[in-house]
Amino acid sequence: MPTRQPVRIKPKRTAGDLLVGLGALVVLVALVGGVPYALLRLAGPPLSPELLHLNLLTSQVGTSMVIAILVLLVWLAWLQLTVCVIVEVYAGLRRVGMPARVPFSGGTQMLANRLVSAVLLLFTVSAVVVPLAKPAGPPVARPAAASAALSAPVVEERAPLAHVEKAKKVYVVQPPHGRHHESLWEIAEKCLGDGRRYPEIYRLNQHKEQPDGSRLHMADLIRPGWVLDMPDDARNVHVVPASQPRGETLEDHPDKPAELDGHTQFVQGDADLPAESRPDVSLPADTSREADDSKRKTGGEGPVHSSRDSRDSRDSRDSRGETADGGTKRDPYAARDAGQGDSGRGTAQEQGQDSGLGMLDYLAGASLLAAGLLAALGRRRRQQLWNRAFGRRIVRPRDDAAQAELALRLGADAPGSRMLDIGLRLLGRSLAAQKRVPPTIYAAHLSAQSLDLWIHPPVEDAPAPWAAHDGGQVWRLPAHEGRMLDERALSEAPAPYPGLVSMGSNGEGRVLVDLEAAHGLISLKGPQTTAALAALAVELATNRWSDRMSITLVGFGEELTLIAPERIRHVSALAEVLPELEATAEERGQGGEVLTGRIQGRAADPIWPPHYVLSAVAPTEDEGRRLAVLARKGARTAAGYVVAGEVPHATWNWEITEDGRAGVDALGFEVQAQLLPRRHYRALIDLFLAADRLEGEPMADRPEPVPQTPSLEVRILGPAEITGPQPMEEGRAALAVELVVYLATHPGGVHPVVLGGILWPRGVQAAVRDATIARAVAWLGADSAGRPNLHTDESGRLRLGPEVRTDWMVFRDLVRRSHTDSTVRAVLLERALNLVRGPLLNGRPRGRYAWLAADDLEYDVTAGVADAAHRLCEIRMAEGDAGQAVAAVRAGLLLAADDEGLWRDLLRATHLTGDQARLRTVVEALHRRAASQPGGGGMAPETEALIDELLPSWRMRSAPSA
Repeated sequence: MPTRQPVRIKPKRTAGDLLVGLGALVVLVALVGGVPYALLRLAGPPLSPELLHLNLLTSQVGTSMVIAILVLLVWLAWLQLTVCVIVEVYAGLRRVGMPARVPFSGGTQMLANRLVSAVLLLFTVSAVVVPLAKPAGPPVARPAAASAALSAPVVEERAPLAHVEKAKKVYVVQPPHGRHHESLWEIAEKCLGDGRRYPEIYRLNQHKEQPDGSRLHMADLIRPGWVLDMPDDARNVHVVPASQPRGETLEDHPDKPAELDGHTQFVQGDADLPAESRPDVSLPADTSREADDSKRKTGGEGPVHSSRDSRDSRDSRDSRGETADGGTKRDPYAARDAGQGDSGRGTAQEQGQDSGLGMLDYLAGASLLAAGLLAALGRRRRQQLWNRAFGRRIVRPRDDAAQAELALRLGADAPGSRMLDIGLRLLGRSLAAQKRVPPTIYAAHLSAQSLDLWIHPPVEDAPAPWAAHDGGQVWRLPAHEGRMLDERALSEAPAPYPGLVSMGSNGEGRVLVDLEAAHGLISLKGPQTTAALAALAVELATNRWSDRMSITLVGFGEELTLIAPERIRHVSALAEVLPELEATAEERGQGGEVLTGRIQGRAADPIWPPHYVLSAVAPTEDEGRRLAVLARKGARTAAGYVVAGEVPHATWNWEITEDGRAGVDALGFEVQAQLLPRRHYRALIDLFLAADRLEGEPMADRPEPVPQTPSLEVRILGPAEITGPQPMEEGRAALAVELVVYLATHPGGVHPVVLGGILWPRGVQAAVRDATIARAVAWLGADSAGRPNLHTDESGRLRLGPEVRTDWMVFRDLVRRSHTDSTVRAVLLERALNLVRGPLLNGRPRGRYAWLAADDLEYDVTAGVADAAHRLCEIRMAEGDAGQAVAAVRAGLLLAADDEGLWRDLLRATHLTGDQARLRTVVEALHRRAASQPGGGGMAPETEALIDELLPSWRMRSAPSA
């Protein structure tokens, strides 16, 4: 539809308008010109001699000094007002829309705005400054009125300002999309440009009745369908008559936010910037397909919304139950959720949420689950490295699996998982030493500040470093105390509470419940029970705060055995597992001493390993009765039972609502539920399937010209460093370095929109993205020929200049040359390995460089360095130079420490030296390293066999410590 051209309207001026304008003009002249004249005549210049005295800070403060300071303050206030007047006049005359904001000048700029607007009325109405507002489009009119306006002639005798005075801006709170709920912070960020302005919205709406009859009493409790009054400068909002009731507004705009309903234009983040403020990075008119894909997948431009885009062809195959190779696979989500009255209701709900939400909405939010999955994935990757062949890299994940790993890397809370694990083990050991009975922990809360345990009955005597709070109802371990705990000293301490599992998040941290503390059955109800059970299963199977356990999945999750085959098993019906459960319960008896028995045992051989049953199949009446007897309501057992649907005699009723909230009636908690929907579940399965592939894949070989005299060098084989430009300010350096590293390792260039999705996976406004790029352009400067080291090419892609090189580029060039010249092969390989300073991008900030999960770089660098070290070691050993062979391997281990082939090279090279003590040191270091890996991991059988061959006595020396 073509856009109507604006029509200039000439309303009549009243006598009142003229008087107000003249009065405003007099006031402006008096303030801007009269105030400085009076100050100069009566008080003198801004800086009086008293303020310029050298002893200003040490001399006694007298009356003259106080007067001088007050005069200076008046001068500063006048200067602030003058700047505001200049800004407002410029905006009014140039018609740029919303005037630029003068820092720390809210009330002063508003006064200047009103005075300037009144003065401009004397000369032209159309030049009136918009009063501190930046409208997202033309004022919203009723549909009928808008239609009439298209056909009716322009009326000269109308006053548009009267309509603005009788209108107000409102925002309709949107219903949740899966796990996404709107907050006042998010609304302020989207409509006011700064989330920190949310108190303004709160104050405008506090205690005002909403369409549902409720009122806003707390800033963090808003509900979908509420109509919020917005400040005058809000954008992406609805403009409605000031007298219009909230209920009527809701009827007009029930489903869509203002920027999507066709009534109010959506304004992009950088569209409102003055032209001179925009960075000099132009985008092509025809945005490339990859840019569109990035916006669709990451929300990398403008305010982030939960989009509902169609899935790709692979997802379509998945929805039909097909695999990528055309076969079929069993879908654990295909059967309807138990306990739902209508068939397929739960599945439809999950599918609806699945199709439009990215991995970050779920996997990155499940911080403890993500940490456990990454640890399990690391063990698989080490096994891949055991089998890696020379010249090949391990198989990396693709598509959704790669996005899943990216989300896991972003969200994983490894420090929190460690504190939960070590803190609980220390608690158990301390209570055992005091011969005390451990308390029942029915829930825990893990935040950045502390780990809180809710215990029953209350006990005020908590063992240090734990401290009792709230009359002994809460035992707290401060985060700084948790970080100082000695993990090695507690390695043999058993896990006393293995049944703790995340229920969800309350906005401040993770809330966990203990499945054993229910002392009975837990009934799980709601339309997303399968997604909730899958999340429970994955976290139980991968967490580090438990030892040996078994998990039985009933009616779902057959593929989850790939993640933890030693813990998880799958059955189709409860009838298959009930006889075994009953026999085990009979053998264990009442189980009243479960906790005491655990803390007295060892981690390697826990008493009564727990067994948790998670069932997506509702039990029959007989099965429900037998389960209730098994659970022995009122007594703790080393077991937990979570069953979907209405279950008679359930101790806890755990309900997942349609909007993803979770609550347990007996505990009184309500949190954002931890869920694992269909698409995310399959992505995790694909991720572990890729990690199980041992054949490897060829490394990409892309010869590139290497500048011999670079103006910039990007070093990634160790800590990230950029040599050449002056240091950037610390707060912005990390992001700028990551931007340059990505461009340096992707010489083909990347579109700015795609780059935004890479550097800000959770989304970013275009203005922020472009400002970051502009700073990087200025920071990197130009090369010897005067060309910018960072520029945009003809296709709109960002590229680094021809005089920028990386140490990885130089490394590959040296290795490539070593293949063709055998006379200097060892020298070239040694020069290449001298470039290695540590692990790839060592010390990178947490949450940054997550794109490595979906990129070839990490896999190629690790394999390339390991292969170069292996080849140089072989050359030196063939020459009989054992010392140089050891040095070559150790250089490779600086970066590829998990490549066990290099450790075997180190064993052989050290053995060649003939120094048995040195060889034993290497063996012990390798043994300690294998034992310290998360979840153990051990050594490759080939490595153990080589140790037995070279140092047969090592097992006898290590036996006592085992």
